[in-house]
Amino acid sequence: MSLLGIDQTQVQRLRATADEITRSLAPLLRAHTTVTVERAVLRLLGVDGVDHHQVPLPNVVVNHLREKAGDGAAAAVCAAMLHTGASIGEVAEQVARGELDLHRLAQVPEDEVRALGHELAAEGLARIRANVREREERISRLPVRGQPWKYVIVATGNIHEDVIQARAAVRRGADIIAVIRTTGQSLLDYVPYGPTTEGFGGTYATQANFRIMRAALDEVAEETGHYVRLVNYASGLCMPEIVVMGAFERLDMMLNDSMYGILFRDINPVRTFVDQFFSRMVDAAAGIIINTGEDNYLTTADAVEAAHTVLASDFINESFGLAAGLRSDLLGLGHAFEIDPDLEDSFLLELSQALLLREVFPDSPLKYMPPTKHMSGDVFKGYLMNAMFNLSGIWSHQGIQLLGMLTEAMHTPFLQDRFLALQNADYVMNAARHIQDQVTFRPDSLVVRRAHEVLDKTGRLLEEVRGAGLLEAISAGWFADISRPADGGKGLLGVLKKSGRYFNPCKSVLAVQLGLEKEIDTWI
Repeated sequence: MSLLGIDQTQVQRLRATADEITRSLAPLLRAHTTVTVERAVLRLLGVDGVDHHQVPLPNVVVNHLREKAGDGAAAAVCAAMLHTGASIGEVAEQVARGELDLHRLAQVPEDEVRALGHELAAEGLARIRANVREREERISRLPVRGQPWKYVIVATGNIHEDVIQARAAVRRGADIIAVIRTTGQSLLDYVPYGPTTEGFGGTYATQANFRIMRAALDEVAEETGHYVRLVNYASGLCMPEIVVMGAFERLDMMLNDSMYGILFRDINPVRTFVDQFFSRMVDAAAGIIINTGEDNYLTTADAVEAAHTVLASDFINESFGLAAGLRSDLLGLGHAFEIDPDLEDSFLLELSQALLLREVFPDSPLKYMPPTKHMSGDVFKGYLMNAMFNLSGIWSHQGIQLLGMLTEAMHTPFLQDRFLALQNADYVMNAARHIQDQVTFRPDSLVVRRAHEVLDKTGRLLEEVRGAGLLEAISAGWFADISRPADGGKGLLGVLKKSGRYFNPCKSVLAVQLGLEKEIDTWI
């Protein structure tokens, strides 16, 4: 039953428009790969480690292949394996030591190269499927609490200190632990190797750090009797690689947005769209819930005037995600509680937006972000603002509630700040658990009228984007009031035109697993 009187026929029209917008980019995606996709493919096939300069071996191989990377890194590496009899790891090490030139190999039958590539891809994806089964087994033994899941961040810079904070948060009731990534990592065109103990504003996302935190959360989950989900960030120049590493270490969620890196990190749009599609196929195979970044739009644009841009972006993110094989229950679409609290009826406007998102995306575990732009240095007011946010979250049945910290605007939160955030959420959500079942809204109420206004404006914006094209809309600054041209931004040199010989063995293996065989050639 709709609390807002939303016409689902209108919603389906908007969804169809979003599909037209995303499909218009399919030829661009199909024609290009990126250095990051090729490195991610090598990781899926089994390449790992670093050279004597601590440069990751996937980077070494793709950099070595630069002139031939448009053929796909897998083709040259598999040919080298067949030619030398070495393992894929040994091939990468030989390239790193300068003992093997992948440009000067004797001709190897293409059918043998492709067969070996598919075999290695199947082995990598079997490893991921084993993690999916382990997650399912653990959840069957350790029940997950009902939504909204309480999402708490840790961000010391030292993974071992992060473990201490994460365990404390779980013992107090956190359902999700997110390890915030160190400032600037999204702009590194490589993934650091091994455990790290230094970072600014967060901790480096590395496969070793993923493994350490996963083990710690599994241990404390057994202690508390509830499965704990682990989150990290896959946005940025290394998006597909970080997703592969997360899938290998059984992460449960990853920040994996289609436009966040473009708008807020000035990463080239073509690179971002190519990277996000392949990475989301891996997410889908791994059962990883993606989190999208629409909440950030309201930090640069007014949350009342730009509310429809959030919903429009959610439709676009959903369309890209479904096309890549993600189920609706893996689409953690984003929005935020970011209206100026001094505005009259600000809470009613926030509640209207939250209820609208829930009605439009009923099967998605929406990720709801707390107040940040208007968070006060007055901890008492800030604590009250977070309570109102928690009330809106339980009232609108959000899926993922990123808990606000009363010192958000002052410093990296302490353990006690997390304790208070969890205490606040527990009190409000328990006290108002069934409020949606008890309260209805008049058709002429502010909450209902505002929801219809936002939905109508969303439809008009999506029509305009369809007419102009998504790349042009981004260039014109229609999202987040930020303009990014399609031929600019960081990482542009890492966008590669595919040759007629291009080979990505993971593509077909993933397509079969995800049931995308008929559609996949449209996209990549």
